[in-house]
Amino acid sequence: MTRRQGDGFIGTYGTCIALVVLFVAFAASAPNFLASANLLNILRQASFLAILATGFTLALVVAELDLSFANACSLAAVCMGALLDRGMAPWIAVAAPLAVGLAIGAANGLAVTRLRIPSLIATLATGTIANGAAFLITGGIAYVKRPPEAILALGRGVVAGVPVLVLWMATVVLLAHFVVRGTRLGAHMVATGEAEDAARLAGIDVAAMKRLGLLLSGALAGLTAVVLVGALGTAAPTIAYDFLMRAIAAVLIGMTTIEPGRPNVPGTLVGVMMIGCLTNGLVLLGAEYYVQDIVLGAIILASVGLSASRLRRAAFGLHK
Repeated sequence: MTRRQGDGFIGTYGTCIALVVLFVAFAASAPNFLASANLLNILRQASFLAILATGFTLALVVAELDLSFANACSLAAVCMGALLDRGMAPWIAVAAPLAVGLAIGAANGLAVTRLRIPSLIATLATGTIANGAAFLITGGIAYVKRPPEAILALGRGVVAGVPVLVLWMATVVLLAHFVVRGTRLGAHMVATGEAEDAARLAGIDVAAMKRLGLLLSGALAGLTAVVLVGALGTAAPTIAYDFLMRAIAAVLIGMTTIEPGRPNVPGTLVGVMMIGCLTNGLVLLGAEYYVQDIVLGAIILASVGLSASRLRRAAFGLHK
């Protein structure tokens, strides 16, 4: 391998190597880090983040920024909790959060493409509305009534020895990656995000691709609400609050690897696993909760430089 090839390999897969180094470091220093129960716990916790971060990635693929997904997830969760609290059938309770996520994603898409509002502003607005609606529905109090077993199975079940949360994560990640990299639709989404004007001249319905990216982000926020309620057995207006910055950080980390400078689903998964290992390892080492926030902020600052141009286009619609 030549020096140039080595530099290219490190530039492309350096973050993956860093994940391995981080894993080994915690394995050697954090008590019980390698215990099977702890490793499964990392995967379970990472599943929620992975689904939300995948949605954010799909929005960013079409050069749009979705900052509403965490609040959309919380609103979807409390809608589900409210229906379960009133004794509604499980299938209705599951359909509701998915519909809420789709509605918010559709609203974001229309605001960006029809009203020409930059996605940074549009999604902040819809996220704020969703947050207020979640508190309006609950009065700020969580729903704690035990859900039916069919609902709990969506978050706590085990299939062939594998936690169902891990299966949800794997399914979403694999489908998203296949759509983006293995279909014509995905190629149109990528073209829209890479060069909007050129994509338009090539006959691609750019507005439709942008609406689709934001719609998928909303849909995955709704799905995350379903599995969150199933796993936790409760629904609160802040249930997804902590996922906002972590999901953004995971996507930014992902943009430093596999396809550097571009949002990509495998890279996002690497980012999710890095944050999952980091959070778990710090807890096992007895670090204070605020240390996680400090480290997370440092990660965002370290990774944002490479992806700054895409983020600028996504947030403000700037193409230079």
